[in-house]
Amino acid sequence: MEHAADLKTIRLSPQAMNACFLGPYGENDSLLEKLVVEFLRDHVYWRRNFHPEDPPAIPTNSVNHPDYQALESRLRRELHQLSAALKKSVPFHSPRYLGHMVSDLLIPGLVAQILTLPYNPNNVSEDAAPVTVDMEVQVGLQLARMLGYPDNPSQPGCAFGHLTSGGTLANYQALRLALALKAFPVALRSAGVPDLALPDDDWQAFNLHPDLSTALLVSWQTWLAQQNPKQQRHWVQTVHAHRLEQLGLVDFFRRHRHIEPPVVLAPITAHYSWSKGMKLLGLGRNNLRPLPQSGMRIHVEAMDETLEALRRSGQSVLMAVAVLGTTEYGTVDPIDGVLAARDRSSAAGLGFSVHVDAAWGGYLATLFRNPDGSLRSRQDVASEFTSFPAPFVHKAFSALGDTDSCTVDPHKMGYLPYGAGAFICRDNRVMALLAEQADYVFHGGTNDGYLERYRSLGQYIPEGSKPGAMAAAAFVTHKVLPLDSSNFGRLPAQTILSAEAFLAAAQQFALQIAPFAAVTVPFTPDSNLVCIGLNPAGNRSLAHANAFVRRLHDDMRCDPCQPLQLKEFFASATTLRPDAMGEAAMQDILRSLAIDLDSTEADGDGRLFILRHTLMNPYLLDKENGISYIERYFDYLGQRIRLLSASKTTGTD
Repeated sequence: MEHAADLKTIRLSPQAMNACFLGPYGENDSLLEKLVVEFLRDHVYWRRNFHPEDPPAIPTNSVNHPDYQALESRLRRELHQLSAALKKSVPFHSPRYLGHMVSDLLIPGLVAQILTLPYNPNNVSEDAAPVTVDMEVQVGLQLARMLGYPDNPSQPGCAFGHLTSGGTLANYQALRLALALKAFPVALRSAGVPDLALPDDDWQAFNLHPDLSTALLVSWQTWLAQQNPKQQRHWVQTVHAHRLEQLGLVDFFRRHRHIEPPVVLAPITAHYSWSKGMKLLGLGRNNLRPLPQSGMRIHVEAMDETLEALRRSGQSVLMAVAVLGTTEYGTVDPIDGVLAARDRSSAAGLGFSVHVDAAWGGYLATLFRNPDGSLRSRQDVASEFTSFPAPFVHKAFSALGDTDSCTVDPHKMGYLPYGAGAFICRDNRVMALLAEQADYVFHGGTNDGYLERYRSLGQYIPEGSKPGAMAAAAFVTHKVLPLDSSNFGRLPAQTILSAEAFLAAAQQFALQIAPFAAVTVPFTPDSNLVCIGLNPAGNRSLAHANAFVRRLHDDMRCDPCQPLQLKEFFASATTLRPDAMGEAAMQDILRSLAIDLDSTEADGDGRLFILRHTLMNPYLLDKENGISYIERYFDYLGQRIRLLSASKTTGTD
């Protein structure tokens, strides 16, 4: 939980924002160099003051030895080669980069990570990382506050979060926790624990609302604490023997024949990590079921029908996944509607968890939070934008605090280095179900306090070792730029303004380029990701339109065989699928591009290849120099379209 003094921070000004990044031109090189050198020297002083009575292990005159100099020479040579090779990297830092979900890095996070690396803390326990483990737990609370979860660790139901290598592992953690919570009431029934109000049968026990399962877990812990030590050991061992985590999926469901392995419901637009997670957990790819969609967003009314059909067939549901900013399109699912559908289903006897995959859009939540943590009204948020947020987008962000768990990627819109994902659950008490003991790492004790308990972080996370430097990077960044609309929120605000400018420019571009190509924005963007579809003038074939856009995209993708400077702009691409858009909406898009609907049958599954633009760079609208890189991009795109049109008519390439 943030201290009161932190709430008095002023609104991040444009001038202050200029100190946040190294900059497209390396404008803040002096600041970065000064900070890195200062704290590297500080680290060296720390080493020299640890038992200064010990003599130096490396003689001061060793630098003059030929072998020393030879190794130094070899090191320099390899580093020069590495430096040369890295210059073929994608220029994520540039406002000419409009591709994937990455941009320039925040100096607070970059310096904090560099500063921490020589200390090499391993955030598995306080023995290996006495400082950065606490920082990681605090990062979890910082993100919880941003999402609207309880963030006061003195309260029993406080949230808990931890960092991961990325959103994929965070999503896997969500699956692990949801399954453990879902199966635990069944284990209590099977173990015959007395004096608890247990469900009447396995089906009821396996399909409780997560809040009821959590309450049952707390009741079990309270009852257990009242027993004498001998009885505690007995019942812990007895319940453990009946848990799914001990038995495994096969034996657990063999013992409980009235229930079957649950399915996970996710939209078609969900990240492929969900497929990975289902396979890793042993639930199987076939048990990842698509949620009905409309316009690449979950269709709540159809979801109700899906849930009712599953309930009638006796099929349990582990989790429903909603996406807060899809990686391909930036669309936002109606999270409030998904929660309402879950509550209706739970009332009918089919309960399950709701997880939000906000790997992409999570930090947009800063736009919706006041410095005191309260939710901003839609009118207040919308006051500085043209159309953002749409009413359903504001409702979705407002409902985040009622979900069970969430994935956020600081290495995306948090502007931190790879790899920094995060998993956050609304109620930390359920984490007890994931606890693992390793005697050589963790020590005994009650661990009654929140911070004391989670200093043994490795008991609860998937990893056995993990870098503390990333925790330091996230913690310092969030302290310098608190996660609210007045501070960190100024960064995503700038990206939303860029997206709105991009949308307006795309609409104007469609009119200007009409003699050469049809252009459409296939759907109104929910966030800072904008897609455009194109079709050369006179063409009616879907296959030819797709080939045309692929040619354009080839000019805007990284090619390590060419000098980087030959590329004017970088953009990414994706496809629109009828199963995601819906047939009617897909047909409307094709008609807007003058593509013959009959031609889709000749092009496989009828996908439309489109350009995708992630507008993360805060300097896309360079007010200092009066430059709009968005306008420059459309000028460039127009030139390429005209060139391709001319090559078609002349037969040249």
